[in-house]
Amino acid sequence: MRPKKDRIVKSRPVAKQFKPADFPANRKKPMEIHLDMDEWEALRLKHSEGLDQIASAKKMGVSQSTFQRILMQAHIKVTDMLVKGSLLKIGGGTFKMAKKSK
Repeated sequence: MRPKKDRIVKSRPVAKQFKPADFPANRKKPMEIHLDMDEWEALRLKHSEGLDQIASAKKMGVSQSTFQRILMQAHIKVTDMLVKGSLLKIGGGTFKMAKKSK
């Protein structure tokens, strides 16, 4: 398996983690789900910016099929977090920050 190419991320999330408000106090340690920065960026581009997969992939510096895989993995993780009431942490992964435009 070859190493992952850095994915381009424009900005960092405002919050780095999300926890259900009614998380049971008797649970010792919440199950954690980790959303990588490239997965967060894919969700942001597709659903917040409203870009199609081709434009999103170009902004992240990956192929359309790679973007689709990243987006699908992000959907799986967010769904898992909602269904199981888990703690979601955002950060890490293989990425580089986009250069600031003038």
